[in-house]
Parts: sequence; C-alpha cells; structure tokens
Amino acid sequence: MSEFIFKLPDLGEGTVEAEIILWHVKPGDVIKEGQIIVDVMTDKANIEVPAPKSGRVLRTSGTPGDMVTVGTELIAIETDVNAAVSTPPPPQTVAEPAAPTAASSVPAPSPPPEPVQAPVSAKPAAAPRGPSQSDVRIMASPALRKLANEMGIDLTTVVGSGPRGRILRKDIEAVEGVAPTATTAGASSTSSYSPGEVTEIKVIGVRRVIAERMQAAKREIPHFAYVEEIDMTALESLRIKLNARDTSTKLTFLPFIAIALMRALKQFPQCNALFDVQNGTLRRFTSVHLGVATQTPDGLKVPVVHHADRLNLQVLAGAIQTVTEKARDGSATRQELSGSTITLTSLGKLGGIASTPVINTPEMGIIGVNKAVQRPMVIDGRVEIRLMMNLSSSFDHRFIDGFDAASMIQLMKGMLEEPALLFVPYRTTGYIRVK
Repeated sequence: MSEFIFKLPDLGEGTVEAEIILWHVKPGDVIKEGQIIVDVMTDKANIEVPAPKSGRVLRTSGTPGDMVTVGTELIAIETDVNAAVSTPPPPQTVAEPAAPTAASSVPAPSPPPEPVQAPVSAKPAAAPRGPSQSDVRIMASPALRKLANEMGIDLTTVVGSGPRGRILRKDIEAVEGVAPTATTAGASSTSSYSPGEVTEIKVIGVRRVIAERMQAAKREIPHFAYVEEIDMTALESLRIKLNARDTSTKLTFLPFIAIALMRALKQFPQCNALFDVQNGTLRRFTSVHLGVATQTPDGLKVPVVHHADRLNLQVLAGAIQTVTEKARDGSATRQELSGSTITLTSLGKLGGIASTPVINTPEMGIIGVNKAVQRPMVIDGRVEIRLMMNLSSSFDHRFIDGFDAASMIQLMKGMLEEPALLFVPYRTTGYIRVK
C-alpha cells in the first residue's frame, strides 16, 4: 500500500492555522485529484481544499470546530488506485487529530501513522495552573503569547479550554486571577429540562469569528456613540430622478452616504485609520477601503470596496452591490472580505430610529444608517412633511475625540441635506453647518 500524507498547506497572508468547517469525504471514500475534500476557515474567508492526489481515504484528522495548524496532517490517502478500487474500505472512523508537526506547505510522505489515541473526554475546566508541559506544543495565538509574556505567565503552565487544548484569553485571565465571564447557571439548570427540549449548537466557523471579534471590540475599544438626524428630502428627490434616467444600477441611499463619508474623511483623516495593537501604532490611509456590513446566511460579513474614493456614484453603487451579493452567496474572495479602513452598516427597512453599531476592529469608526421616515418638521416657522433619517455612528474614543467625531458627522449632514455639494470640487472647509 502506498500512503500519501497531505498536510494543511500555507493558505497565504500569514495564516498559520485554519478551522475545520465541513468534511466532504470520510475514510473508505475513493476520491479524485482536485475533488473538494474539506472546507476550512481562516480569519479572512472560507476556503475549499482540493485533494492533491487520487486514491482512497485512509483517515482524516480533526472534526468541525477544530483548529488545524499549517503543516499538520490533514488526510491520509492510499494512492494505489487499483488497490483503492479492489480493496474493501477499512472499518475505521474519523481519527483524532494527530499531534501537529513542523509547519510545511509542501505535502510529503511520512512514516506509518501511530495508533489512534482515545478521544479526549469532557471540556477542561477554566484554566487552573497545571504541571509543566514544556514537552507539549503550546497552542496559542501570537497576540496571546505576547499578552502572556507581558503578564509574566509561563504558557506551559496554562491548561487551555479551547479545541484540542488551545489556550484562550480567558485561560490566561484565570491564571492571573481575573475571573472570566462564565455561565454555569445554564449548564446546571439544563437537567431540569425535558429530553429533547434543549439543542446544543457548537459555535464554529463564521459565527465563532463574529463572536470573538465582537467581544474583543467591546472589551478593548471605548466606544463613543453619536446620533444625528438628516433631512433626506432633497436627496430622495435626486435619487428618484437619477434612477429614472439610468436603470442599470438602482441607487439606494447607501452610495450617496458613502460619498459623503469619503469626502468628510479628507477633512478628518484620523478616522480613516487602523490601530496596530502589536506595534502600538496608528496606520492612517490616504485612500478609503470601504467596508459594507452585510447580513448573510452564515452571519454578518464585511465585504470591502477597495479604493472606493476613486469611484463615481454609479460605479460605486455597482461595486457595493457586487461585493455584498458575493458575500451573501459565499463567492467573495479573501481579498474582498479584508482590508477595510472604515465601515458602513445598514439594516435597511429594519433600521429603527437609532442604533449603537460595534466598531469593526481595528478600524476607528463605523457609520450606521437607520430607517428613513416622513415626519412633520418646523422649517422657517412652518410645519412641513420631510423625509428624515438618523445616522448612528461609533468611534474609537482612544484616538478620536468627541468633537472631531461630531464634526465629521455634521460635515456629512451638510452634504446629504444639500446633495449638490456631493458633486462639486472638494474643499477642506465650508461644509460643516451647525444649526
């Protein structure tokens, strides 16, 4: 029997690990070269991994939810095609992940596999100090390694509560004596429910990434929220006229708001920046890479229109539509799901009166679009029916002062209420209008 070991390849952009989402094959299956064998997810996108060779699957490593490092054995294939067809499938189930090996992006033969170890039982407790494990590979992200080093914690003494013993932030906090947020009440009260009344759902894939990023954003970023109402009456009239002239791309309010935002960022460039927590530096950008928060069947994603400030209204509207549709149908590339410098978010008709959007870390701000409704307003001493909409924004108060945040939104307000200003040559002053 000729056995080929396929290891998780280098997925690019500095990725060192990926999460297994779904296996498309199982031990005993005969596969062809190029056939999709497993879906994995990095911190950027879902990736379909094809089979490197044809043959029969001998074993797979890892189950959905497991984190697999680059260079770790992913699948073993019997490459003797004749043997694969004639020999009955081995009576073998999915094996436990083998111990990670040195990172390598090139598949290479390896010695015969060691006997399958018994599955690890219940989830470990929330990180008490454990005995020295210097001979065991430490599973922790670079950011947590840096944090542990700053706190003077030896990671070999920490018991990880993540998949396959991976060390999480709460494990380090527990060692330091910081009580992590726990919900033991739910676990202890489960026994009072009738059988079949409770469904346990493992948090993996996009939902896990969303949960981790939202938690990190609220824990690490002091949010400054600012809500302002905008009179959209004039802009709505312009939008209707433009849609009547050109039906190729239906204009919503979003591309107009995006143009107002990008023009305002010229005067407030500190809001078009990212915070590099590793180096303690701000990375300010001259071009705007616009993130558009999008609800998808898999959860919230933020596809990106790169260099959005270089596009005119119609092209920008088409680009927003393209990247959001690709995010929803799962065809967006890694590049199209990364690299944003500031984000727009909208709940459309569900936009409500106001909201408090969560910043898409490591960005400096996010602008939320609420529902547009007709309301009676007092204009020059007269009551008129106007189309009103609120912009709900959040900014990183560590680096964006409240005055600057409010001034930028006021600048956007002036352009949206007098939409001709969206198309005249840019000026650094004169758009702010405070009533």
